[in-house]
Amino acid sequence: MAKFTIFFLCFSVLISILITCSAVDTIAVNQTIKDGDTLVSADQTFKMGFFSPGTSNHRYVGIWYNQISVCTVVWVANTETPLNDTSGVLFTVSQGALQLVNGNNSAIWSSNSSGSVTTSGLVARLLDTGNLVLIDQGSLVWQSFDYPGDTLLSGMRIGVDLISGKRRLLTSWKSEDDPSAGQYVFKVDPNGYPQLFEMQDLVPRSRFGPWNGVTFNGMPNLGYNSKFVFNETEIYYEYELANNSPVSRMHLSLDGKIQLLNWNNRTQSWTISLTARIDNCARYGICGPYGICNINNAPACSCLEGFEPRRPEQWNLADWSGGCQRIKPLACGNGDGFRTMSGIKFPDTNHSWYDLNMTLGECEAVCKRNCSCTAYASLDIRSGGCLLWFDDLMDIRVYDESQELHIRMPASELTSPTIPESGSNKKKQTIIIVVSTSLGSALVCLILALYAAWRKKKRSRKTRLDLVEPRDENYTNESRKEDAELSTFSLSMIAKSTNNFSLNNKLGEGGFGPVYKGVLEDGREIAVKRLSETSRQGIDEFKNEVGCVAKLQHRNLVKLLGYCIQGDERLLIYEYMANKSLDLFIFDTSGSSMLDWPRRFRIIHGIARGLLYLHQDSRLRIIHRDLKAGNILLDKEMNAKISDFGLARRFSGYETEANTNRVVGTYGYISPEYAVHGLFSVKSDVFSFGVLVLEIVSGKKNRGFSQEEHNNTLIGYAWRLHKEGKSLDLVSPSLRPSCIDSQVLRSIHIGLLCVQHHAEDRPTMSSVVLMLGNENALPPPKQPAFFTEENLGKFDSTSSVPTLDSVDEVTITLLNAR
Repeated sequence: MAKFTIFFLCFSVLISILITCSAVDTIAVNQTIKDGDTLVSADQTFKMGFFSPGTSNHRYVGIWYNQISVCTVVWVANTETPLNDTSGVLFTVSQGALQLVNGNNSAIWSSNSSGSVTTSGLVARLLDTGNLVLIDQGSLVWQSFDYPGDTLLSGMRIGVDLISGKRRLLTSWKSEDDPSAGQYVFKVDPNGYPQLFEMQDLVPRSRFGPWNGVTFNGMPNLGYNSKFVFNETEIYYEYELANNSPVSRMHLSLDGKIQLLNWNNRTQSWTISLTARIDNCARYGICGPYGICNINNAPACSCLEGFEPRRPEQWNLADWSGGCQRIKPLACGNGDGFRTMSGIKFPDTNHSWYDLNMTLGECEAVCKRNCSCTAYASLDIRSGGCLLWFDDLMDIRVYDESQELHIRMPASELTSPTIPESGSNKKKQTIIIVVSTSLGSALVCLILALYAAWRKKKRSRKTRLDLVEPRDENYTNESRKEDAELSTFSLSMIAKSTNNFSLNNKLGEGGFGPVYKGVLEDGREIAVKRLSETSRQGIDEFKNEVGCVAKLQHRNLVKLLGYCIQGDERLLIYEYMANKSLDLFIFDTSGSSMLDWPRRFRIIHGIARGLLYLHQDSRLRIIHRDLKAGNILLDKEMNAKISDFGLARRFSGYETEANTNRVVGTYGYISPEYAVHGLFSVKSDVFSFGVLVLEIVSGKKNRGFSQEEHNNTLIGYAWRLHKEGKSLDLVSPSLRPSCIDSQVLRSIHIGLLCVQHHAEDRPTMSSVVLMLGNENALPPPKQPAFFTEENLGKFDSTSSVPTLDSVDEVTITLLNAR
C-alpha cells in the first residue's frame, strides 16, 4: 500500500510537471511574467523574458535564441521606455493587449491591439518562429512580427499595408547598450515600382531593386526562398528557411550593414554569410544621373555611352554628384531609338510605371510614344511585363545581372562610333579615334596640342575674386580661400551667352536685379544675376552670397558656378533651373495644375532637407533670412532648390541667434521676434518654412490673403480650420484629385508647428525632416504668430525700432514695436 501511495504521488508530480512544461510558451489573461520568469517556444528555439543589453542596467522585455550560447536578441518590446529596475511585470489584459508595468503599476509599454476582446480565451503565446502572438479563440489579435526591430527572421515581413497604412521596417539599435531607434532603416519603398532601400537619417544610402520575379535586381542571392508580394492591399518582402537550414537571421547592424548571419555550432559564434552593402558602388547615386559605377575601374564612375559629365571640372575632381547629361538632345517622334544594356543593376524606379501583362514589344511602343519615357525593360524575368522609367536614370552600377535595360537615345547616337567606357570624356575620345584613322598621326598630335591649350586656358579662369581692395580689413584669408573655389567669367563671355542681356533672355527680377538665361560655348545652360544700379542690395549682398554659397554643396541648394566683376558690372552665374521658381506654379491658376500633390510633397521634403543642411550639416551654420516661394527654384524634374543667399547670415562656433537693427526679408514670411525685435535664429527660417508649407498646400499667399468673414492671414485661416477639424478645406482645388489625405493633414500640422508664436515652441529642421518622414503622433500646435492682417501690419510706436527692408516689395517700411 505504501509503495502504491509513493507511486501515485510520483505520478501526480510527473503529470504536474508535464502540464507545466506544455504551458511554458503561453500565458492567459491575468497571468504574469515577472523579471526572472520566461516563456519558451514549444520547440525550445526561442525564449522571452527580461534582459539588459550590453553593459546597460536598464531592463527590457525581449525575445532571444534559447539554445545558442551567445545571447542574441531578435525583438524588443519597450525599446524607447526602459525599466530602471527589476520591478517590471508583463501580463495580458482582457481588452486584447499585452501590458508592461513598473513597480508603481504605471504602464511602460502596451501592444495597443486593435479591436475589443472580452473573452476569457485570450492567450499570449511564443511561437517556434520567434513570433509573439495574442490569440483570441483561434483568431490573431496582435503579433510581434508586425513590429520588427533590427532583425528579420524567417517568415517576418517588411513592407506596407496599403489598407491600414501600417509600415514594417528594420531599424538599427542606437548602440550595443541601447535598443532604441538608431540612424539606419531598411524598408520597402512603395513609390513607383517598389524597391528596398537602406536609409541613413532619412537619406537613401543604398538600394536594391526592382523585383525581377526571383529576387531584387542588384541584391546578392540569399540562398533561401525569397518572396515579394505586391497587390492592391499590401506590399511586402520576406524570406523563408527550409526545415534543414542552419539557424539564420537577417540583421541591420549599428553601422548600417544588411547582413545574413548563420550560427556555427563548431565555433559557437555567428558567421556572416552575406553582406548586402560591400563596396563604394553600393552607395546610392554615387555617380549621379546617367552615371554608372564599376568598382573595378579607377575612377569608379563613368558616364553611360552617349552621355558626358554635366560638370566636367567637379567630375575630374571625383565629385560625381552632378552626374551626366546627353551629348546630343532627343528628338521625340523624329527617330529616337533605344540602346540595350545588360550586366547592370537597374536604375531607381521611384518615378516609373508598370504593366504586368504587356509584351516587351508593346512596352517599347508605349515608351517610344511618350517623350518623357527615358527607358524600358521587362518587368519579370519569368513572365514578362513592362517597366517604364520617366526620370533621369539614377543609381546604376555594373552588376552580374542578365536582365536588359533599353535606354532612349537619339538616332544619331545609335549609329556613331563607340569606344569602351573607361573614362569620363568619351565624346572627345571618340573624335580622336575617328580622326586618327582617317588623317594620320600628325593631325592627331595637333588636335591633342590644341585640346591641352584649351584646358590650360580653362584652368586659368580659376582665380582670386577681388571683391574689395586688399586694404579692406574685412576681406580675410578665409574669404580669399572661398573665392578660389569659384570660377571667373569674362563679361564678354556672359554677354554673348545671354545675347547681350536680351529681354528675350530675361527670366525675372528680384531685389538684386534682373536674372537672365544664358548658354555657354560648351553648351551649359546658366542663370545670370546682374546687380542693378538701382538695386536695393549692393556689394555687401554680392560678397555675402559668394561667401555663403561657395562652400555649400547639397542637392536642394542652387549651385553657384562662378562670378564676373568687370568695371561696374557685378554678375553671379548659377546653374540654370528649367522650371524657374515655385511661386510661378503654386500661385498661378494654370501652373498650379502642373504640380500634383506627390510633387508638392516632394518639394516640401526637398526644402526641409536643404534647410537642415544649412542649419546643421554644412561647414557653416547659415540662416537664410529670405526663404519664400520665389526663392525656391525647380529643376527640370521639379526638384526643389533653395536660392538667393544675398541676405543670409553665417554663424560660427556655438552661435545660435543674433540681433540686428536692419530687418531684411519679405512680408508674410518674417517671424515675429525678428520683425519686432530684430532677433533672428534658425527658428526664423523654420517660421518661413511653415508659411511656405501652408502656401504650397493651399495655393494662396500668406500676405494679402483675405476672407469675407474673417480678417485672417493664411496662417490664421489654417489655424481656425485646424481647430474646427476641417484642415482639408485649406487644400487647393487643383490638388484634390491627387491628394493623399494623411500626408496633407500631416503637412498642415507640421506647418502650424513651425509658425507658432514663440521661437522656442517651433521644432528644429532636423525634427521637421523626421516628422515628414514618419507617421508618429505629432504634438498639438499652439496659436500661431500674425494671426490676422492687423497683427502683421500694425505695431504700437516705441523709440527703439529696427527697420525692415522688404526685398519683395518696392517700399522700405518702418515697423514700430508693440
